[in-house]
Amino acid sequence: MSFDARTASFEEAFDAGMMSAFHAAQRPRDLAIASRYGDRSFAEFNQHANQLVRYLRAQGIGAGDSVAIVSKNRPEFIETYAATLRAGIRFTPVNFHLTGEEAGYVIDNCEAKAVIYDADLGTGASAAEHAAGCSVRLSCGGAIDGFTAFDDALNGQDGADIADPLRGSQMLYTSGTTGRPKGVYRRQTPTARSAAQAMSAGSPGDVNLCTGPAYHAAPLAFNVTSPLNSGASIVMMDKWDALETLRLIEAHSVTHTHMVATMFHRLLQLPEDDRNRYDLSSLQFVIHGAAPCPVHVKKAMIEWLGPIITEYYAATEGGNNFVIDSPTWLQKPGSVGKTPTPENTKIVDDNDQELAQGETGYIYFRAPDVGRFEYFKSPEKTAESYRGDWFTLGDMGYYDEDGYLFLNGRSAETIISGGVNIYPQEVDAALLGHDAVLDVCTVGVPNEEWGEEVKAVVQLAEGFRATGDLAAAIMGYAREHLAAFKCPRSVDFADDLPRLPSGKIQRRLVRAPYWEGRERSI
Repeated sequence: MSFDARTASFEEAFDAGMMSAFHAAQRPRDLAIASRYGDRSFAEFNQHANQLVRYLRAQGIGAGDSVAIVSKNRPEFIETYAATLRAGIRFTPVNFHLTGEEAGYVIDNCEAKAVIYDADLGTGASAAEHAAGCSVRLSCGGAIDGFTAFDDALNGQDGADIADPLRGSQMLYTSGTTGRPKGVYRRQTPTARSAAQAMSAGSPGDVNLCTGPAYHAAPLAFNVTSPLNSGASIVMMDKWDALETLRLIEAHSVTHTHMVATMFHRLLQLPEDDRNRYDLSSLQFVIHGAAPCPVHVKKAMIEWLGPIITEYYAATEGGNNFVIDSPTWLQKPGSVGKTPTPENTKIVDDNDQELAQGETGYIYFRAPDVGRFEYFKSPEKTAESYRGDWFTLGDMGYYDEDGYLFLNGRSAETIISGGVNIYPQEVDAALLGHDAVLDVCTVGVPNEEWGEEVKAVVQLAEGFRATGDLAAAIMGYAREHLAAFKCPRSVDFADDLPRLPSGKIQRRLVRAPYWEGRERSI
């Protein structure tokens, strides 16, 4: 039986990967995508997805194959995703900040038979040299030597809904902070949405602001997939900026968005006049995650926007279902939530022994029977992540007496000074309360007696100057808010701090210069 979006139920369309067709049948002229690179109605968006499927099929690419895309937040990104979803194709979005060689590695490693590349990046030709197995190459936003223009490929193709949709899948790559990026692969893809995704979806007529790069797991889930399923419009930011975020919320009457803690902090740094300039009353739901949020920052955001902020805890590899809304968080400040399935999470020590409440250890999740991840073509890395049916993301944390989870950071970032564990995220959170601190990254540096000592690398807020007196004041502030053993012994200043596009500080890059020529003592 062929698929008909006009008569299909929501569940039938979802299972077939035809949600954009479902919404286009109901609201063809409504805005589906808004961006600086062009807008799309639901009818145009759906038509392009169908045309791309037919073009790929004409090139011999279909169900079971892989397609990669290296693109900024353009409509073509979502159109390609929608096409793969209905064609049984594995979709791999690639970090567009990578060099041509690095992007080419991912395109080649994921076994993509086709790639769509943003010409504006300037790395497409180089990437193609390192992805020889990729036979179909399309460019968007301009010409690339050896590539066919995306629009030219679609021209002449039938835009009507394909009659034989088959739900596709996605394979995202880790950020590659150590070694090459790894593809997070699932042989069976669960179609059920997480609780956080369901909450962030909105409804037809709602507007979702995509604040981060869509290739990243969180924006893809919350700002692309969720509104794609629900029929909400998607507004795509080209590059995140605090003031532009407020402008877009007012201009498009944004109702839903996803942010990270860094964005909260930068928004709060805006002058009062800028913060009050725009009407944000349309906002109904803000979800955040990716990195722990300092308590004082989140409290200030809730005071500003109201109790519309929800936090989640997850990663590309998966994890249990931790979500916490604003009213609950205000009673449990700093928590990332409580799970309805506590039996699927455990906290253990170095000897794999479960710890009591209040004790910090490694967080492990029970792998699901369906949708269990593995690292693509990397069985040794997969094996390193699992202990039987359990796996870890490298995070450390503890449960309180009511079963709420609190994160302390990542095991690889833990500072061990005199045999005592110090969690840099906790120090960062405290120092961000100082008026002079715009951003901070706490690291462990060599100490002959203790192995490591605590150092804070600070990016100053506007109007402050790096001086010895200010460094001393910041260390004094730390002593007022932290136990003595956690406090920085020294403060360095930096013009900027290296971050992933997701907003996470690349702590290893900050730490590395202090350990040059030495072996870190963990």
